[in-house]
Amino acid sequence: MTYPVDVPSAGPGERSPDPAAARESRDAEDARFVAESMNDPERFTAVYDRHYPPVHRYVAGRLGPEAADDVAAETFLVAFRRRARFDPGKGALRPWLFGIATNLVAQHRRAETRRYQAFARVGADRPSGGHEERVVTWVTAEELQPQLARALAALSAKERDVVLLVALSELGHEEVATALGIPYGTVGSRLNRARRKLRAALDTEGLQ
Repeated sequence: MTYPVDVPSAGPGERSPDPAAARESRDAEDARFVAESMNDPERFTAVYDRHYPPVHRYVAGRLGPEAADDVAAETFLVAFRRRARFDPGKGALRPWLFGIATNLVAQHRRAETRRYQAFARVGADRPSGGHEERVVTWVTAEELQPQLARALAALSAKERDVVLLVALSELGHEEVATALGIPYGTVGSRLNRARRKLRAALDTEGLQ
């Protein structure tokens, strides 16, 4: 069973919904679904329906589409089993789910690194757009430039988690901090280090 969870768009002559208010409404709804699922497990289906696509996209960007099917599914199985631990007072459900997904990805570090190393050997066409848009395009389309692939493989696990959470999940810095259980300032410092390394890789071949 699915539940109506999307916020309707504004019609002609109507004001568009405020993004912050819409996000707050969705977060509150997510929390309600989790709470209700404690007595009615089927209510957790709404959480799955809403968040599975972005979680799958994130995992696919890191491990590839085949592994993403299993890891994304496991993310929601773990979330369901641990739903009693979710505390909306400590953050929204979305970063909590991405935190679980990132922990599961960590079990496949070698596979992820091998994937980037394979892209480094193969290469691909150059997409257009800014630096971060290129990161998203190359990772999600599995068309990594060799230089960028090598740079991603060379990042520390902590740096890679931060930069790919930002690039692939569209989480804000506070949400990334919640997902990884680290201070807000640490997110910024790790992201800056990762960006410098990625930018250097692009500059090497004149890709900036």
